Amino acid sequence: MIRTLTRRMGRQRWFATAFRLLVPTDRLVGRLTRGRVLSLGLVPSLLITTTGRRSGQPRSNPLLYVRDGDAWVVVGSNWGQTHQPAWVHNLTADPNATVTVGGAEHAVRARRVDGAERDRLWALLVAEWPAFPVYAERAGDRPIEMFRLEPVS
Repeated sequence: MIRTLTRRMGRQRWFATAFRLLVPTDRLVGRLTRGRVLSLGLVPSLLITTTGRRSGQPRSNPLLYVRDGDAWVVVGSNWGQTHQPAWVHNLTADPNATVTVGGAEHAVRARRVDGAERDRLWALLVAEWPAFPVYAERAGDRPIEMFRLEPVS
């Protein structure tokens, strides 16, 4: 019931604003629990750690994801803001990252998706979080980047 209500509220601008402010807390909880607790357990979430394109330092962010085979799919919606999230710029500069899911850490290589593959994966993401089309509309002309995070041996 809480999950259903959250998915409905996700389309509201106030919800995106409020939860965007909670991201630092979610990031901290994710680090402290080694990725076992993220996003209050309301949506499937992972902790992605990228390399800062300017600083060279590790940067971690909690993200909603969907599975696609052995990969994780994430989208740079940034809650519908008109600018890309920093992690998108970081992955574009260096596609090597790590994801922590359920307490397990995995090395991944990000691949931007487009075309028919993007359409298929977008449908999976929207099924999980129906607010994504609203976020895309709010983002205006900014493309909502999508990545497939593929495990690296």
